[in-house]
Amino acid sequence: MGATAFRVELDNVCVILFKARRGLLACSYFSVETADRLGDALALVSGVSSFDDVLDAGIIKVSIKARELGLKEGMSGRQALKILS
Repeated sequence: MGATAFRVELDNVCVILFKARRGLLACSYFSVETADRLGDALALVSGVSSFDDVLDAGIIKVSIKARELGLKEGMSGRQALKILS
């Protein structure tokens, strides 16, 4: 999968983001509403603390652009990242 992964430790939460060629896969710290306003593809997962957690988790929410690319709730982060790469 062609993506760059970022993990940032904040005081009370770990923020994780994968940036792929066609969009983003991230923890629920991020906002689908903002992605929709900007026309970006974004898929969110929840309850994760590692890169593997994100890849194994089920997608809980997707932006309009992500849905147009074929992403949907329930698919795994790994499946989503393949589409976004």
